[in-house]
Amino acid sequence: MDRFLAAVEGRAYRMAWIATGNREDALDIVQDAMLRLVKGYAGRPEVEWPPLFQRIVQSAIRDWYRRNRVRNRWRQWLGFSPATDDEAGGDPLQTTIASAAPGPDGELASQHAIDALEAALRALPLRQQQAFLLRQWEGLSVADTAAAMGVSAGSVKTHYSRAVQALRDKLEDHWP
Repeated sequence: MDRFLAAVEGRAYRMAWIATGNREDALDIVQDAMLRLVKGYAGRPEVEWPPLFQRIVQSAIRDWYRRNRVRNRWRQWLGFSPATDDEAGGDPLQTTIASAAPGPDGELASQHAIDALEAALRALPLRQQQAFLLRQWEGLSVADTAAAMGVSAGSVKTHYSRAVQALRDKLEDHWP
C-alpha cells in the first residue's frame, strides 16, 4: 500500500490543486483520500486500488466544491470576498525542464506553455477536468474513469472529448 500511495500522491495532488486552485486544500484532499483508502480498502486486491483511490479523490473534490459554494454564499452575504490561493511560492511538484532544453528562451517558452495548460485545465468545467485528468494523467480506462467519477462510460467519453476540444482551442498558440 505504501508503494502505491507514494506512486500516486504527486499526480493526485496536482489534480486536486488544479481543481481547487488552493495548495492547502489540495493537500488536505489528497491526505484525506489516502487515509480513506487505507482504512476502507487496504484488504482489497492491489489491482482495485487505482480506480478506488481516484473515486475517493474525485468525491473529495466534489465535496470541496459543494462546501466552498456554501462558504462563498456566506462570505458574500457577510461582505467578504471569496478566499483565493495567496501563495506566491513555486509549485513543489512543478515538472522540470529536461537538461537538454534549449537555453533560457526555450525554458521560458516551456514555462509559459505549462502555465497556459494549467490555466486551461482550471477553466474547464469540473466533469471535463476530471475526465481529462483521469484518462490522460492517470491513464485509467474509460470503464475505470467512469467508476471513479460515478458516471456512465458514455458520459466519460463525452466529457473527455469536450475537454480535449476546449484545450486544443485554448492552447493552439502553445502546441501544434
